[in-house]
Amino acid sequence: MDELLREYLPILIFLGLAIGLGLVFLIAAAVLAVSRPDPEKNSAYECGFNAFDDARMKFDVRFYLVSILFIIFDLEVAFLFPWAVSFAEIGDFGYWSMMVFLGVLTIGFIYEWRKGALEWE
Repeated sequence: MDELLREYLPILIFLGLAIGLGLVFLIAAAVLAVSRPDPEKNSAYECGFNAFDDARMKFDVRFYLVSILFIIFDLEVAFLFPWAVSFAEIGDFGYWSMMVFLGVLTIGFIYEWRKGALEWE
């Protein structure tokens, strides 16, 4: 049993240090930070417009189109980095499968562009 506890001792030390350091940083920020509250800083901010009282209010479709654009480019970057790192090992099949993937994303981007998602009035 002592050997089992000895194996977990570094993890417990790490957790203790992480929690302790996190608390020190939070307390230091609360004590040392300059606080100059004003109504503008304390006001609610969501999506660039004032808060509303009805949670079932309809949003403009452009918010959804912008989120789809974000997902398109986020996915592209998330898959492009590992592909570039392993480019030497994947060969022609990996190259052409990524070209198909980028083509599908480009078609989605062109669709959004034609629908006017990039034009904000």
